[in-house]
Amino acid sequence: MNERATFGAELRRRRRAAGLSLTELAARTHYSKGYLSKVETGLAQANPALAALCETELGTQGLTSLLPAEPVRRRTRPDVRPSGLPPMTNAFAGRDAELRAMRTALEIDGGVCVVSGMGGVGKTELAVRCAHRLESGFADGCLFIDLRGFGDATAGTAAVHDRLLRVLGVPADRIPADPDDRAALYRSRLRGRSLLLVLDNAVNAAQVRPLLPAEPKCRVLITSRSRLSALDDAGHVSLDMLPLAAAVELFSSVTGVPAGDAVTRVVQRCARLPLAIRIAAARLRAHPTWDVAELERRLDDENARLGELDDGERTLAATFQLSTRQLTDAESRLFGLLTVHPGTDVDIHAASALSALSYRETDRLLERLHEAHLLTQPEPDRYGFHDLLHAFATEFVQTDAEDGMNAFRRLTTFAVRNAAHADNLLTPSRFVPEISFDPGTPEPARLDDSEMAMSWFRAEWPGLVALCRAAGERGEHERCWQLAFFLRDFFFVAKLWDPWLDTHRWARASAATIGNTWALATTTANLGVAFVDRGDLDEASACYSEALGLFRSIGDGHGESTALAHSGWAEHYRGKHTDALRDLRQAQAFYVRDGNRRNAAITGRGIALVLTALGEATEAAELAAGTLSVFDELGLDLDAAMALNCTGWAWYTAERHELAASAYRAAVERAEACGSPYETARAYTGLGNVAAAQGSADLAAEFWERADEIHPDLDQVMVGEARARRA
Repeated sequence: MNERATFGAELRRRRRAAGLSLTELAARTHYSKGYLSKVETGLAQANPALAALCETELGTQGLTSLLPAEPVRRRTRPDVRPSGLPPMTNAFAGRDAELRAMRTALEIDGGVCVVSGMGGVGKTELAVRCAHRLESGFADGCLFIDLRGFGDATAGTAAVHDRLLRVLGVPADRIPADPDDRAALYRSRLRGRSLLLVLDNAVNAAQVRPLLPAEPKCRVLITSRSRLSALDDAGHVSLDMLPLAAAVELFSSVTGVPAGDAVTRVVQRCARLPLAIRIAAARLRAHPTWDVAELERRLDDENARLGELDDGERTLAATFQLSTRQLTDAESRLFGLLTVHPGTDVDIHAASALSALSYRETDRLLERLHEAHLLTQPEPDRYGFHDLLHAFATEFVQTDAEDGMNAFRRLTTFAVRNAAHADNLLTPSRFVPEISFDPGTPEPARLDDSEMAMSWFRAEWPGLVALCRAAGERGEHERCWQLAFFLRDFFFVAKLWDPWLDTHRWARASAATIGNTWALATTTANLGVAFVDRGDLDEASACYSEALGLFRSIGDGHGESTALAHSGWAEHYRGKHTDALRDLRQAQAFYVRDGNRRNAAITGRGIALVLTALGEATEAAELAAGTLSVFDELGLDLDAAMALNCTGWAWYTAERHELAASAYRAAVERAEACGSPYETARAYTGLGNVAAAQGSADLAAEFWERADEIHPDLDQVMVGEARARRA
């Protein structure tokens, strides 16, 4: 029997004695089952690496001696201690916490650390710096391999094994052709060695998993634009943008320009991305006639910024393009469509409306884009763009024009449907015009009560405002005024006057463009409410006068009465209480005839305030208290809180302090429950006034301080309690 057969036969005998199948031995040694079968039958020659592995796995000795007697050079380390690390850059800032996390991950036996982040965030630079610091602790040196995971020629595992084996001292003619043999020989060559392996620019976990040593004294540091979350046992360090101070320090260290406001603005336009900062710094150095102000000017235009971040050898756009090469068609389409949303972030439901894909499929695609560091995740189920990536996706990711237009229509329709649903929970009895939605429009978000509706609005309002503006600009005029309409009550509760005014100005323009007189009149009246609420009484009166004329032109008695009621409020705040009482009573009479209990009660609350100002405080208190039952019956918690504050103010004015305090305490409870800081602060101010009137200065100061913490600077024209406090 020849030596091959002797080795193979003995291997088979010992394997069977150990109770292992051929499949199990293949799994343990990382050789293929087919190759092991050939070895056992004498059709393939074993190598020393396989013999050593089999001895270890079978717990036996003597197999190696059955191999052909040829000189085998055994060593414990390479002839030359390798150090293939690139040099460190002198200009470096920040990342202290990340470096500590990387070192911690590499301290354990067999430690593997994955450093991930978007293109240009400085992964390789950080990994090289960390490796230089740790290199002296590895007896067999350090190896650096660029896997080119996102380039034109991604390094295959077999090729990387070939390169590593050569560096580890294996002659070229001794490197097996079979990929499994190479992997096994690679692992065997690392046994007993202490080596730091840096795998740069990995594309996925599958690419690096065969390169992980089995030797616990070896450590592996990996960089990737993907998070490589499938590497369960690795420590993961995700790189974000540099902190502002570190970004300024990096720019200054490259250029020699001292820190200052102009440098701060430059790095902010570079979105604190290290590569962008370095490119901007290189451009400044290359142009002696420029100063930082000139560089800032060139980076100021968002639409041209990517083009400016190009120093002739490095371009930010090219760096980002490498990240998108690995995307599937579905991922790339969604990445491009997300730029259709004008807001800073988007939830999964809105992304689903954009893409016309199911929630589950959209969630999967978003997760993949997040895994690839192409999207951020500011909150669970919300995704956003890094500023420069958004510009890149808008300019370079190809999106079919018709697909993009349809996506925007789906998005605005879905946004209106959601806003209408949330608004109905905030003000369930508010008059709402009939609005139609396409049959394919997704169902609105699940919101069970007004508290959930307020939380939804707080999360979504910036995106809804941006969408309202974009809808007007892109000709979706119906959706523009509808979005403004359904945002109004939230803005009233939250006292967000600037976006309230902005959305309603855009909505007025859209309503006028399409000739929708009712929408124009209603939006104009609601714009007046914003002006009144902010204290701009002249602007408010102009709006109410215009709205009144528009409602009369179309014979809308309800709208006309609403405009009169609003005008009455403005006249009251001007101090024209008799005129205010006339308008409010006329409006209330219409609401009563029309059976509109909500508006009748709201107007009654206004009449109570006017009566208080006219010296009829007791009548006013009783009238305000009488509206409370209507608001409770209709589930209008904010209106109930306002009614209680109105009651408290009337009783305070009548010097019925105990009744005033009781009403204000109830108002605090109601206002906090419905999430209105404004009405809560008003109630605490009233409690402070009552305490002061009763001679409790310390208690009054405590209540007033609490009011200031909740909502400072209540307008003294609009809020009687604030005037009384001042007095």
